[in-house]
Amino acid sequence: MKTEDLVAILSKNAEPVERGAMERTFFVALCVGLLFALGIMIVGLGTRADFTTARALIFLCFKIAFALGIVATATVFLIRLARPGGERNASSALVVLPFLAIALIATINLWFAPKSHWDKMIMGDDWLECLLSIPIIAIAPFALAIWAVRRAAPTNLVLTGAFTGLVAGGISAMAYALHCSDDSLPFIAVWYGSTIVLCTFAGAIFGPRLLRW
Repeated sequence: MKTEDLVAILSKNAEPVERGAMERTFFVALCVGLLFALGIMIVGLGTRADFTTARALIFLCFKIAFALGIVATATVFLIRLARPGGERNASSALVVLPFLAIALIATINLWFAPKSHWDKMIMGDDWLECLLSIPIIAIAPFALAIWAVRRAAPTNLVLTGAFTGLVAGGISAMAYALHCSDDSLPFIAVWYGSTIVLCTFAGAIFGPRLLRW
């Protein structure tokens, strides 16, 4: 069979892709992923006891703003990466901004605090729980994000997997924030940031196997 004949067969009765279909698929996947993450957090960990106090709500806003900034910027690039050749239009520069912002705020916070408090501010009480919980909770949103990406046709599977892990880590961090009672900004920068990066590396490793087409 000639190439021209094969192209003709494949293009016969081809219908245009509905405009915005990919974006809607991602939106549904991420929303369902967030619901799963919240469910896992509530069943496995529960929300913090002082959830309704002003102090808890202020720091919850910091945590969610950090994670939401990552999810929002990473999702934009992930949608681009899901298309063939999309890596040419995907830059990681903006994704770094939430990390830089929280790192700057945390550094300023440490600068004005006594050095004797630094260890407590960075390590908190539950650093190990944070280190384990965010990657575990991220499994559900990662699986749903992978499902959404597989409906497209990514060509750079490592980069796409990394961004998928980044989005999943951010969603997981948003859910975990409702449980976490460590409110130090350096703690958020170090442990939320590092676990989200860990999810990104995991996505880069497992993504190509799951996205292969």
